[in-house]
Amino acid sequence: MSVPYVLVLYYSRHGATQSMAKHIARGVEQSGIEARLRTVPEVSTVAEATEPSIPDQGALYCSEQDLANCAGLALGSPTRFGNMASPLKYFIDSTSSLWMSGALIDKPAAVFSSSSSLHGGQETTLLTMMMPLLHHGMVIAGLPYSESELLKTKSGGTPYGPTHVAGPDNSNELDPIEKNLCIAQGKRLGELARRLANNV
Repeated sequence: MSVPYVLVLYYSRHGATQSMAKHIARGVEQSGIEARLRTVPEVSTVAEATEPSIPDQGALYCSEQDLANCAGLALGSPTRFGNMASPLKYFIDSTSSLWMSGALIDKPAAVFSSSSSLHGGQETTLLTMMMPLLHHGMVIAGLPYSESELLKTKSGGTPYGPTHVAGPDNSNELDPIEKNLCIAQGKRLGELARRLANNV
């Protein structure tokens, strides 16, 4: 790994999780380490269908090398019945070779999510997203209550990671507290990744 970077890997259907990813990346870069935004393709129900190798818009698709060589990982998904969306799960399920080689052991990781309602399964989504990262040997970095906005939020935000309430029609923009918590999570993750990458 020549230049350390934090991989901000997400899947976004309506743009909310992508917006969160961009704010997390901003926080990562405030910590003095590069943020690399990546996404995953849709999972097709038609066996013959394939996605283009480069998406029409947004971040590039994540490669196994993007993940293997990162100094830290922020993993984001909309909530799907209290769990991560299938395109992200499909990608994570394909990382067995990294698990076997131990490529992600001792690297810091964080998770983030968006749901249409306040009690739409955000926390279970975050917790279930942590499971494969723990199997990879990653070190989970949540949001501590030193981030006082965790005590003020009336929308998204948890100690397990940043969240957003998109609304039933997915039209809600990130509110100022949600944005600040995304930036704070990115900054904390970036600082941990930088210290560990530099053996400080």
